[in-house]
Amino acid sequence: MFGPKPRDYSFKLNKKVKALARKSALSYKAQENAIVVVEDFTMDAPKTKEFIAIAKNLKVDGKKSLFVLSGTNNNVYLSARNLQGAEVMEASKLNTYKVLNADVLVISEKSLETIDGILNK
Repeated sequence: MFGPKPRDYSFKLNKKVKALARKSALSYKAQENAIVVVEDFTMDAPKTKEFIAIAKNLKVDGKKSLFVLSGTNNNVYLSARNLQGAEVMEASKLNTYKVLNADVLVISEKSLETIDGILNK
């Protein structure tokens, strides 16, 4: 009768509020100069060494980095999944937590169009 009762503590967040949070997180990263825009790249085979070389050339090695790609690129994902500070994500699945959690955002040119489309809805 007086024991613990399971409750649902979740709450609904409006789409406009989520979009505003994502927009403000991206503008915060832009103010910090923590966004690197690169031209689209692909990998022929999943090689972690090649991914590390790309990260070093972009000067994002040793930092928590989020690589935002326009579409699913399995070889890039497989190359980065073994690295501790790197994460690969599609632009359509970009969320506020991942943006704020990363030190540096590496965004491909094609994914900028997708992000722009999402933010201007």
